Amino acid sequence: MVKHQVRRRHSLQTPGRGPKPDNLVGLIAVTLALLAVTAWSYWPTITTLFREWQSNDDYSAGQLVPLVALVLVWVERKRLKACSLKPCWWGMGLLVVAYAGRTYGQLFMFQSGERYALVLTIAGLVLVVAGWQVFWRVKWILLFLFLMVPFPGRVHNLISGPLQNLATTGGVFLLEAIIGGVSRHGNVVMLDENTPIAVAEACSGLRMLTAFIIVAGFIAYVVKRSRWRKAVLLLSSIPVAVACNILRIFVTAVLMLHVSTEAGEKFFHDFAGLVMMPAAVILIFGELSLMDKLIEPDSGPKQGPVIARAKAAKSVKSPSADVVFSSDSAK
Repeated sequence: MVKHQVRRRHSLQTPGRGPKPDNLVGLIAVTLALLAVTAWSYWPTITTLFREWQSNDDYSAGQLVPLVALVLVWVERKRLKACSLKPCWWGMGLLVVAYAGRTYGQLFMFQSGERYALVLTIAGLVLVVAGWQVFWRVKWILLFLFLMVPFPGRVHNLISGPLQNLATTGGVFLLEAIIGGVSRHGNVVMLDENTPIAVAEACSGLRMLTAFIIVAGFIAYVVKRSRWRKAVLLLSSIPVAVACNILRIFVTAVLMLHVSTEAGEKFFHDFAGLVMMPAAVILIFGELSLMDKLIEPDSGPKQGPVIARAKAAKSVKSPSADVVFSSDSAK
């Protein structure tokens, strides 16, 4: 009886195996209880975050991040089953950091601190409940969750202003190179004497930037490439977003000149958003294809002339072998 209990306890701690049914029920119950407590505690933060996703177009793509994260966890389900579930108390350190960030956010009216604390709390709970192996397997998914949080006010202002100026400069350069007769007054582009187009803060391209980073992060996680290629792909989403926004301004200006002002505004606010996202995805996959062609791994060491002759000699049948074969067939 004692030996049987020792063997059973040893089998529960074997790496790479999931928990036994009796432990699985308890683990699910603890996980659901912790999720309920976390949702109740962070409910004001979650509701304000959801309202900002709905009201602020620059960060509306953030509401897709939790859904994409669940999809990525589903993609990793087979590898997660192979991980051993062993609670790791180092996760309490992440929970302490999350609590400190949330306290700072509440004391100094810093909403971003509370939102980042929510992501750190989720990461800490994963480490505490599931253990180090599961946490390491989903580390990039947990890092991906930070993209659902809008930029803090200072960061937003540091990014939005230069993006607005860059979009105006790029649009003027492209219009002047192709159409000509374009002048700039601040962030207002004069197509002719009576047709101005204003590149407002909402047209800076920040909405495209946040959306393209999310799309690039998802594609970089799913595709099977080296880490440095994935990093290049993720970083390239920034110039891709800027280029797509400049192209949107150019097409809008052409429509306003040759069709009507209403058609240009409708394209800019409605149709362009639907077109630019597929265009960005095509550019990202085109970039992957270009990197594969330019940087193709070697299939193996090159064969010298001596090795090539030796292989060719082995492939030629000897006369004796032909004689033996003909004699066997005669029999």
